[in-house]
Amino acid sequence: MDADDLSFILNHLGEDREAGFRAVVPPVVQSGNFAYPTVAALRQAMHNEFDLPVYTRGANPTVAVVRRKLAALEHAEDALLFSSGSAAITAGIMAFVRAGDHVVSVRKPYSWTHKLLTALLPRYGVECTFVDGSDAANFRDATTPRTRLFVLESPNSLTFELQDLRAVAGIAREHGIITLCDNSYSSPVFQNPIDLGIDLVAHSGTKYLNGHSDVVCGVLAGSAANIRQVMEREFMTLGAVPSPHDAWLLMRGLRTLELRTNRSADSAERVARFLEAHPKVRQVNWPFLESFPQYGLAKRQMRRCGGLMSFRLHAADIAAVERFCNSLQRFLMAVSWGGHESLLFPTAAVVDPDAQTSELPWDLVRLYVGLEDPETLIQDLDQALARV
Repeated sequence: MDADDLSFILNHLGEDREAGFRAVVPPVVQSGNFAYPTVAALRQAMHNEFDLPVYTRGANPTVAVVRRKLAALEHAEDALLFSSGSAAITAGIMAFVRAGDHVVSVRKPYSWTHKLLTALLPRYGVECTFVDGSDAANFRDATTPRTRLFVLESPNSLTFELQDLRAVAGIAREHGIITLCDNSYSSPVFQNPIDLGIDLVAHSGTKYLNGHSDVVCGVLAGSAANIRQVMEREFMTLGAVPSPHDAWLLMRGLRTLELRTNRSADSAERVARFLEAHPKVRQVNWPFLESFPQYGLAKRQMRRCGGLMSFRLHAADIAAVERFCNSLQRFLMAVSWGGHESLLFPTAAVVDPDAQTSELPWDLVRLYVGLEDPETLIQDLDQALARV
């Protein structure tokens, strides 16, 4: 996607200003219900809630503008907007499996994706196998005659392993398997999985797409046929839909998506290289560092690398990790990421250091580099590392 196409999508696509009172910014259509002048017109709308507004749980004019932009950004035919990223992933998975089916997923997916695949769907006869996604052959090896779906997350959002999306998509096509990839880390500005053969792309729109930490929402994009299938069953039945005002706020965030992601990426590279050179840091996980095990793959399928990274400390115990975290003054300690503010999340908050089963080490710290001055962030990290 060239810069002109991206600029048009973010600033103009789908915005019928004649229909919106000639407002420069599309209005929030905060109606939950829509009236029609005749029975025939109402009948037509009720048979096509995918496109026509009847009740805002289905189509809504404000949401429709955002759907067009999101689909175009992901090089998809259509998209749906949900009330959260976990809702988008849940609907996307549930739409393509039924009792007796099998799913193959990458290890360490987003926590609520993991919960869906291990605690909820098995109650209804759907099984899941988790594989090391860094080797595409593992997907082939885990595939059975009952496999219907591959669940990918490239990179993941804690230790940043990638999957070779083109290779995995090729394996899936051989077996008639649907592929779903969480693309929240990269945003459509830095990666487009559909261009690599993936069927469905999901986002936590709360992150980069909104970018202001004031909306929780999710996105699912793909072919018109797949998106219509999700809409007519899971989307309408589960009802995890956004409000028109939240959709409008997401549209507001999209205006600056390219600027924010590039600023975050520029600053993240400076922070990552500082951390990599620091004696108190054992390892940095950021895919565009030459030391990252999948650096070559990252450079092939991602245009740039986002502002989220993690690193392991040379720390003797959890107390040392806590001293480091508690000493930071420019990073907010919180979950999520993608907004203007830089964030810190230590796995020590959730991992028992004596447990032998966790896939995450207790000395791992995740950082999100926001829009602040990177030198200020580096100075803050430097003073905090002195306390490890």
